[in-house]
Amino acid sequence: MSEAQQHYRIFGTARGFCGVAWNDLGITAFLLPTKTAEAAERLLLRRAPDAEPGTPPPMVADAIAAARAYFEGEATDFSRFPLDLGAQDALFERIYAAVRMLRWGETTTYGALAKALGAGPEVAREVGQAMARNPVPLIIPCHRVLAAGGRIGGFSAPGGTESKAHMLALEGVRPTEPPGAAQQAFSF
Repeated sequence: MSEAQQHYRIFGTARGFCGVAWNDLGITAFLLPTKTAEAAERLLLRRAPDAEPGTPPPMVADAIAAARAYFEGEATDFSRFPLDLGAQDALFERIYAAVRMLRWGETTTYGALAKALGAGPEVAREVGQAMARNPVPLIIPCHRVLAAGGRIGGFSAPGGTESKAHMLALEGVRPTEPPGAAQQAFSF
């Protein structure tokens, strides 16, 4: 992440209160819904401790509108929003770029993602670590990455796997079913 001043905004959605932080280069942090604005602010500031409250520029205002639409169940694409994730491990950068390509209702598995990146099954664990450390869930749609056999797997965001299941249900995905053949063969 650059040394530019970060700002943040807490906002309501149909699912609860979200938070977003940004600087001049892009979105630096995103928080999935919590029950209260206070909890959202506290959790977001753990990720962006130097951020100050601010008025979102048009790009961030568009991201907030997209998040609200998403939690209303509208098919939404977040790939257009610029990010500033700071220095990332090269593998994590590749993983995040690949996951950003997953569209509404598309899923893959940790192992299939590792394979699509040209790595062996041992990298599936690192895919899981990248998803757990994702600073901008929803914008990098880590909820669309499932465990082997299409199981829901873990989810470190507020609400845990219940939140992941809800987000997948919004997109028409039943996580107890394996991804379709096209989804398992998703190519990055």
